[in-house]
Amino acid sequence: MKILGIGNAIVDVICKVEDKYLSDNNLTKSTMKLVDESEFKKLLSTLKIEGTISGGSVANSIVGLSQLGNQVGFIGKISDDDLGQKYEDGLKKESVKYFYSKKKEILPTGTCLILITPDSERTMCTFLGTAGKINENDIDINSVKESKITFLEGYLWDEGEPKSAFEKAIQNSNKVAMSLSDSFCVERHKKHFLNLVKNNIDVIFANEQEIISLIQAKNFNEIISFGKEIKKTLIVTRGKNGSIAINKNEVFECESKKNLKIVDLTGAGDLFAAGYLHGYINNLSTAESLKKGTEMSSEIIQKIGARLD
Repeated sequence: MKILGIGNAIVDVICKVEDKYLSDNNLTKSTMKLVDESEFKKLLSTLKIEGTISGGSVANSIVGLSQLGNQVGFIGKISDDDLGQKYEDGLKKESVKYFYSKKKEILPTGTCLILITPDSERTMCTFLGTAGKINENDIDINSVKESKITFLEGYLWDEGEPKSAFEKAIQNSNKVAMSLSDSFCVERHKKHFLNLVKNNIDVIFANEQEIISLIQAKNFNEIISFGKEIKKTLIVTRGKNGSIAINKNEVFECESKKNLKIVDLTGAGDLFAAGYLHGYINNLSTAESLKKGTEMSSEIIQKIGARLD
């Protein structure tokens, strides 16, 4: 197996809203907020659902990698309920090996409200459910050891059992890639994330806001200097300003595609990571990998949801 993803197994519920809806509900645009089940249901009761789909950041990337012809797998915790079955079916449909045997849990399968505003930005309210209870016993060690790369998401990191699952995966991996996921995650776990990036991760994905927050950079040159200093592969996506990869002492840039009909930015980072990792694992150059990431993210933002058809 080429790549194993480990992340929050979440069913996405997609809704369109006006900016006023975000301010009325004290939500910050383009970020992810963790909510409890009652708050999730309260918000959902006021919305029109555009669609539901199996989601989760790394799972979206893994599906993208499968669609590109790579042999991939995924670990994420679900419950034996209707949403859990929908989630598992969604992975199997995309030829993703699912290394988790679901059973009835105290908490239901996790769900995420994806609120899309008229500018195509997405704001997320996530009820983790049982996904947030993943522990080291849920990590299939053989699948980790047999994968060339283990891809982890920052969303998964949390004190207690999720942290132990995360660390167990890293300890048994051949190589590790990680997405910082969200500025909210970075602010919440800055000290831990910085340690992971410097000492444990081989390939790091971040958008510009996340990496600025992580290292408290005053300008982009400081990001480049940091990337060279850690001697890993740091990929930073910059929206309309394209993307950049700092691979040890070398710096590669890729322009964004122009004149796109942008509908929904939900899966942009997830599919960019899929494209880049496809190149990385198949021995393409760093420049070619950036180009593939750009191609994949450009496709996904022209449709609703975070999965290509």
